[in-house]
Amino acid sequence: MDVLAADPGVNATVMGGALLLALPLCVLAGLVSFFSPCVLPLVPGYLSYVTGITGSDLAAARRGRMVAGASLFVLGFTAVFVSGGALFGFFGSTLQEYRGVLSKILGVLMILMGIFFMGLMPWLTMREFRLHKRPVSGLLGAPLLGALFGIGWTPCLGPTLSSVTILATNEGSAGRGALLTVAYCFGLGVPFVLAAVAFRKALGAFAWIKKRYVWVMRIGGVMMIATGLMLLTGAWDSMIQAVQVWSNGFTVGI
Repeated sequence: MDVLAADPGVNATVMGGALLLALPLCVLAGLVSFFSPCVLPLVPGYLSYVTGITGSDLAAARRGRMVAGASLFVLGFTAVFVSGGALFGFFGSTLQEYRGVLSKILGVLMILMGIFFMGLMPWLTMREFRLHKRPVSGLLGAPLLGALFGIGWTPCLGPTLSSVTILATNEGSAGRGALLTVAYCFGLGVPFVLAAVAFRKALGAFAWIKKRYVWVMRIGGVMMIATGLMLLTGAWDSMIQAVQVWSNGFTVGI
């Protein structure tokens, strides 16, 4: 609390209205990505690869090794995604004089991503790009596999991650763009680690979610369309101003 009060720059960055609105959306986008049909079924395979343990031995593996492998994997794709988020944020900062037009363009793109994510544009396909040269399995190769996962993306990961980069561009700051992408990676990465902590129980939860993939896609798509509409209509900026007024009153009280 004292740090925020003493440093207005830190306070403006952390408590800015745009970030207070965008951060939870990015965390939710990461969660939707994890539970999408292009990521969730691959989780056991990724955990097997990053720990160097195969098959049924995963359920009996040491928890420390499982968590270490999953964490290193998450760090690998986080490094890739955060670099991209910072780049898009920096790119947005050069276009701030066109902020009104930029918000409308980004809003339309966000809406299209949401429609695509819901499967309502079947004539379009998003090809998956993968690097087929795999790193060595086990803890040493875990960060590199995570980086390859980040570079290769998957068809279902593209729309949600694109929505985060759209918000990063709208922020107009490399630092804030990186922070939004960290929030996305938090939402995507924490379930990986939790799956490693309780692998056997996680398999049961995965089976339950697989039967409800349609709702995962619909919720994610609606979330992106709603955000796009707010950007397009200017409601996003209005909400940001309201949150900034609220947060300023909160910090003054501190």
